[in-house]
Amino acid sequence: MNKYLSVKEIFVFKNIGVATANDKLLIGDSINNLKAKIENHYNIEFSNSKVKNIFYRPFDTRWTFYTGKSKGFHCYPRDEVMKNFSCIDNYGLALCKQFKTGNTYQHTFITNKIMESCFVSNKTSEITSIFPLYVYQDVNQNTLISDHNRKPNLESSIVSKISEVIGLTFTDEKERIKGTFSPIDILDDIYAVLYSGKYRENYKEFLKIDFPKIPYPKNTKTFIELAKLGSSLREIHLMESPLLDTYITKYPIVGDNLIEKIEYKDGNIYINEEQYFANVPEVAWNFYIGGYQPAQKWLKDRKGDVLTFEDVVHYQKIIVALNETNKVMLNIDKIDLI
Repeated sequence: MNKYLSVKEIFVFKNIGVATANDKLLIGDSINNLKAKIENHYNIEFSNSKVKNIFYRPFDTRWTFYTGKSKGFHCYPRDEVMKNFSCIDNYGLALCKQFKTGNTYQHTFITNKIMESCFVSNKTSEITSIFPLYVYQDVNQNTLISDHNRKPNLESSIVSKISEVIGLTFTDEKERIKGTFSPIDILDDIYAVLYSGKYRENYKEFLKIDFPKIPYPKNTKTFIELAKLGSSLREIHLMESPLLDTYITKYPIVGDNLIEKIEYKDGNIYINEEQYFANVPEVAWNFYIGGYQPAQKWLKDRKGDVLTFEDVVHYQKIIVALNETNKVMLNIDKIDLI
């Protein structure tokens, strides 16, 4: 692993996620929920321009009132990195510097919006860092910035070495030109490596104490194959993949949709005595991302709530996403990457 590259070397700029110091007040399930809490607590006029989507937990997007000012609404907004996500198009690797949850590394996810510091794990020792793919120049939170005003957040000497190894020409933006590769391809390649079961097992002792190190691509074929699988994972995890529209579960019983008691039994997830999600694969129910089991965490965080139609749809997509993640991981392990 000494010849591998730390993600800290590959990405020039990183930081920890947003720390609110008061999630109950500053994180809302909806804009109206957030507005009510803010206006009840602060003597201010609520400004929709400051309302942003925030990745709170895996597959769990919420709302927050984001000003970018430290010791303001958020204790530490980390605006120097989050401004690259607050109004504009970007991706970022969400990683923990170390892991203590379980005996297997699973502390990797993806974001395309501002991110809370416990996104991947709520353990203090597993606080989540974000590595942006692009950094934007002269960002104004209230103005959409064009792609031409951004640059890759990648160490140029490393990009040059990758280009030399794989025999492709690097372009700052994704091009439909044969023989080229771009920042998103590098990110997708890294993402696939980090979801390799073999990689996780071989280097788990190192991954317990530091940010991951990534091997240089072996050749063009390996790079392209990994980037393709990493792209599939990225789309699944951001819930952008068309695969998620084909549900593998059902929600067959009509009722009040109140989440009372959560139980997994005989392939069904019960939310109360009568209602359940049917045909849930055990691998999806037990699947870990960081310190969380998303299929369980998402429901537990909403205990006492009434599921809307949109909630039911979203949850069924989470199950598909977790099941598909497991499939992609098996395909990644067919590639000789280490």
